[in-house]
Amino acid sequence: MIEIVCFGEDTGHKDVISAILARVSREEGIPFVQDWRSATRGHGKVLDELKSLLRDVRRDRGAFPDLIVVATDGNCEGFTKRRGDIARLTDRIPGLRVVCAVPDPHIERWLLIDSAAFKSVLDVGCQAPDQKCERDRYKRLLRDAVRSAGISPALGGIEYTEDIVNAMDLDRSARSDPSLGHFLSELRPIVRSWKGRA
Repeated sequence: MIEIVCFGEDTGHKDVISAILARVSREEGIPFVQDWRSATRGHGKVLDELKSLLRDVRRDRGAFPDLIVVATDGNCEGFTKRRGDIARLTDRIPGLRVVCAVPDPHIERWLLIDSAAFKSVLDVGCQAPDQKCERDRYKRLLRDAVRSAGISPALGGIEYTEDIVNAMDLDRSARSDPSLGHFLSELRPIVRSWKGRA
């Protein structure tokens, strides 16, 4: 079975990235398993957990996962800076496949970029979000968008992730949000390269 090892800053990353991975798997007809190693405590913890996995990989060359997905918010530092943080750790290992998901500035923004998808799930659209570097801004925007549908979100709206992702026009969303575009443009060719292995 094809294995993807995933790292993320928090449960929002885990929920959104898991839903996107599951959707790409279905669309491409290539099943794989996701093994989440980190989904809490921020960017630094993601890098620490990634270092730990890489130490294990170096010790046992047979333990390479098929792909590593690292999700970390851009926090207005952007894709290049965050990708560089990760590349300094991963580029030393030949043959290791790594895809970075760097939502800029935060992962909740990805759930708000397709108003039609949001409306198909919650019966009311959402305003296309701007891009501002303000802590918890997109968590608040997501929560408020769900509340505007007359729903009191138990988990701030993140509980609707799978339904929203499944309703999204991923190609249009990737064009409107370069950070999502980066992720999908790196992920899809790798998944397609697995045809015949499943």
